[in-house]
Amino acid sequence: MFTVALTGPDGAGKTTIGKRLETALPLPIKYIYMGINLDSSNLVLPTTRMILEVKRALGRRPDMVGPADPTGPEPRPRGALKQAAAGVKSGLRLANRIGEEWFRQVLAWYYRSHGYIVLFDRHFFSDYYAADIAPDGRGRPLTSRIHGFMLKRLYPKPDLVIYLDAPPEVLFARKGEGSLESLQRRREEYLQLRGLVRHFAVVDANRPEDEVTHDVADLVQSFYNEKVLRK
Repeated sequence: MFTVALTGPDGAGKTTIGKRLETALPLPIKYIYMGINLDSSNLVLPTTRMILEVKRALGRRPDMVGPADPTGPEPRPRGALKQAAAGVKSGLRLANRIGEEWFRQVLAWYYRSHGYIVLFDRHFFSDYYAADIAPDGRGRPLTSRIHGFMLKRLYPKPDLVIYLDAPPEVLFARKGEGSLESLQRRREEYLQLRGLVRHFAVVDANRPEDEVTHDVADLVQSFYNEKVLRK
């Protein structure tokens, strides 16, 4: 079988459409959340679960550290001791992030080997491309460079990427997160992936859920017909 990734900025409807797609197609599908919001994840490492509980106990957000804003400055702690502690903390975060990413990829391989289409809600390559991989990124910390190298050179890309697109005003109205400028920038960053993956499709997500689900289902069905039935 093959893998499909639903990508797009916050508010594009990835999770909603992904969950609906499981019943909209007469095909065996396994859904895997590939984002940093641990409460939304259906598959999490025990170490990540422990970190989540610690963050909850401390009153912090229950997620992994997401992609850095490539346009913003990287804050650096003052003092050798604080810098060393920050370096250790950053290294541990990177180790856990990479472990979490490969854990989900191994499960994807397992599901594929058992005849399932694997549906990714988000994908780490897409979400971290601008922050850790894109060639115009300057002054990245070592952990970002290591993470970017792994995602670019070693981590498998989805067989089909479906980008759910909507204007920033619509995205902001749905989620109320970020700004119109940051949401527009994320749209442009996702569209950069068009030339980096072999099969890339854009679906207008500024429509009723039934219509968006129908179009996404048609793309997956067509890909299945082309790649599986014609073999």
